[in-house]
Amino acid sequence: MNAIEMLKQQHREVDELFEEFEAAGEGARKTRERTCREIADALAVHATIEERIFYPEAKEAAEDAEDLLRESVEEHLSVKRLLAEILASSLDDPQLDARMSVLKEQVEHHVEEEEKQLFPKVKKACSAEQLDEMGSRMQKLVEELEEEGQPSAAIPDQTDEPAPI
Repeated sequence: MNAIEMLKQQHREVDELFEEFEAAGEGARKTRERTCREIADALAVHATIEERIFYPEAKEAAEDAEDLLRESVEEHLSVKRLLAEILASSLDDPQLDARMSVLKEQVEHHVEEEEKQLFPKVKKACSAEQLDEMGSRMQKLVEELEEEGQPSAAIPDQTDEPAPI
């Protein structure tokens, strides 16, 4: 799978997890806890592969994408800060649903910008082979992060400054 297809697939998966969290309601404590952790892990993996592989290569290939990339890492930082608050809170926290709602809105905004603005620039600047090769390296990193277990555990340590691009 090429890099852009992989990232779009992850966007859809996270959206489905948000829907599952919202549908669970306050009475489904275990489902909400599991889904909250799955959202955090999915976003942690997604941000990591973008920051370590996709964004640096996009910057190199698509010179006109640098401003979008800088905005993207700032958006990642904002999402990580909110995720750190969510992970540190209890399911009984009255602010949890509000935080999850804001997180969903931030992620939706980020996804829309990537898919409508950044991805077309990168697709235009990279060959199909480059996107496939990048996707292979991203998939390998996903597998490594998932094998290590609980990818979201690193989020609180990533809230001081945006990732370099």
